[in-house]
Amino acid sequence: MSKWAVFLSPYQQAVEELKVKFKSLRDQYRRASKHTPIEFVTGRVKPITSVQEKARRKNIALDKLETEMQDIAGVRIVCQFVTDIDTIVNMLRERDDITVISERDYIKERKASGYRSYHMVIDYPVHTVEGTKHILVEIQVRTMAMNFWATIEHTLNYKYSGEIPQHIKRRLVRAAEAAYNLDEEMSKIQDEVREAQTIITKRQEENRGTYK
Repeated sequence: MSKWAVFLSPYQQAVEELKVKFKSLRDQYRRASKHTPIEFVTGRVKPITSVQEKARRKNIALDKLETEMQDIAGVRIVCQFVTDIDTIVNMLRERDDITVISERDYIKERKASGYRSYHMVIDYPVHTVEGTKHILVEIQVRTMAMNFWATIEHTLNYKYSGEIPQHIKRRLVRAAEAAYNLDEEMSKIQDEVREAQTIITKRQEENRGTYK
């Protein structure tokens, strides 16, 4: 196994464990017929080439990666409503299996590009054959509308190598505002949406019981 594979292994372990925990929490809400603030969870570990490129760009020595590069491991929690973001953030602050290192609210203070999301960097302990290792993990919390926009912007950044033409940037900013307005409108009817989802969930459970 290469040195890079050994180095990244606990990061992969941290991502997989956190994904399982957050998905389990989502399922607990659903089994209790309650609105879950978690719609879906994804995670990834930066590819070796991305770690190396960022280290060069940020002038981070390779022996300082564990403490100075905070997004080698990343977990994304996507929710339905803006109010769910506060619920998730408070939930993360109160967990005893993680320690919140820093927070950045790009929803109240969006980036110039239009990007919105709530970022947290946490310290998460993983248990390895060599003992407990503390891993920095970046957690992004955003709505489905924010996630759709961010996915498109990421794709365009990849296509244009980070140099998106100005006329497309302007359209992206307008699209970001449209996504924000959608979130605002959905927030106004979230009680009705949640009630409808609860009814549907209960009916599905009743149907499963009927066909056992």
